[in-house]
Amino acid sequence: MRIDVLTLFPEIFSGYVGQSVLKRAIVAGLVGVHVHNIRDWAQGKHRQVDDRPFGGGPGMVLRPEPVVDSVEAVQAADEPGHLILLTPQGRRLDQRVVEELAEKKRLVMVCGRYEGFDHRVIELLQPDEISIGDYILGGGEVAAMVVIDAVARLIPGVLGDEESNKQDSFSGERPLLEFPQYTRPREYRGLKVPDVLMTGNHPDIARWREQQQVERTRERRADLLGDDAAERRSDV
Repeated sequence: MRIDVLTLFPEIFSGYVGQSVLKRAIVAGLVGVHVHNIRDWAQGKHRQVDDRPFGGGPGMVLRPEPVVDSVEAVQAADEPGHLILLTPQGRRLDQRVVEELAEKKRLVMVCGRYEGFDHRVIELLQPDEISIGDYILGGGEVAAMVVIDAVARLIPGVLGDEESNKQDSFSGERPLLEFPQYTRPREYRGLKVPDVLMTGNHPDIARWREQQQVERTRERRADLLGDDAAERRSDV
């Protein structure tokens, strides 16, 4: 998969793409991450990318010209990709959206800053607007990293064990939270690993893990189990 990121602060990504699983995926040629500076497409002596909003108000708004021009140029460099605008007004990112994006051959993500984009950017480019949650960040760069991280790990070969994805929270046909995990030592500060995990009986272990998933999900995220479960939790 090829991933292009357009941002006013490309240096933010240098450390991120050079670490851990993502770095190995890039070295292996499974993922390519290309970062572009929107300011390279700004015009004028000072390469201004923002300006005051018409109608008044605080802050600055990203001008349409450098954003639209940069996206069109980056899209033209290869087979056009799925265009994403990272914004609080977008559809909420969840595992189903991540799985949808992981099926794309190429993603092109645009990171916002300041008070956001001139609305003509959206009208002209018709991007897929995505939000990682109901809160405000200083810019879209962290949100872009979240999308990259979540999508990349679903690409075959990126993780050492392909079964890891299937056991993660929100994955599979039932969006349950992950079961508790344990490793050595068998006992720590009086807390022991559940006996069933030491039996080697895989059907029993599978049943225990599924039960733990349901119980944990009902306790922490009853909304994932449906309205009835949410109502039962509220009655407790």
